[in-house]
Amino acid sequence: MNLWELFVAFILGLVEGATEFAPVSSTGHMIIVDDILLKSKELFSAPVANTFKVVIQLGSILAVVVVFKDRILNLLGLQKNRGTMSQIGPRLTLVHIFIGLIPAIVLGFAFEDYIDEHLFNVYTVLIGLVAGALLMLAADWLAPKSVKTKTVDEITYKQAFLVGLFQCIALWPGFSRSGSTISGGVLLGMSHRAAADFTFIMAMPIMAGASAISLIKNWEYFSIDVLPFFIVGFISAFLFALLSIRFFLALINKIKLTPFAIYRIVLAAVIYFVFL
Repeated sequence: MNLWELFVAFILGLVEGATEFAPVSSTGHMIIVDDILLKSKELFSAPVANTFKVVIQLGSILAVVVVFKDRILNLLGLQKNRGTMSQIGPRLTLVHIFIGLIPAIVLGFAFEDYIDEHLFNVYTVLIGLVAGALLMLAADWLAPKSVKTKTVDEITYKQAFLVGLFQCIALWPGFSRSGSTISGGVLLGMSHRAAADFTFIMAMPIMAGASAISLIKNWEYFSIDVLPFFIVGFISAFLFALLSIRFFLALINKIKLTPFAIYRIVLAAVIYFVFL
């Protein structure tokens, strides 16, 4: 394992962590940065390189656990803070999370092989970036004027399921899981912050499951030689995701989705006309 390989792992982890929870598509950014600039598939086999892009999401998941640790413990019934004990009315539960996950789990299992073989490339990512940007613009422009769901605890089972349907769109690389689900939540009457909180909490099991499946299916391609590559990527993704989550949650209700949509369109145009 040489310094260049570790540098590639660090940069890909940085890209994953910095973009995973912003509605710009972390997977799409990693494909663009890697296929055009870093070319990790020339360092390792294609299955190992593609699996690395999924597995380092575990670093981002750990960052979510750190940020939402109290909420997670409450969901699991392991901790009750004052706010939870005194709260009267609806509250986010594991049932909401499970309902939101059903659509993506079903379609993810059905189309995983096709997605891995045919959709992980720069051209499909560019399509996802532009299409996702249009959805985000539509969410900001067409959202109900009166917000019905101001906090994540007010989300209904119906909203959870419908947001889960929007999450299925993100199976197309470049669309962005957070961009799709936050847009869907806003269109369903949620505040941007409530939709973002639900998105991040719901992301943990779906991302962990995707990483675990990819590891199991490609276990034969791993050796002790690639462990430093994965470890560096994991740590890099965790640190930058931790910063990104806190920054994004502090801003989302103020700036909404339009700035991210514009960025996506500009990025897609630059990649297409300059590099392709």
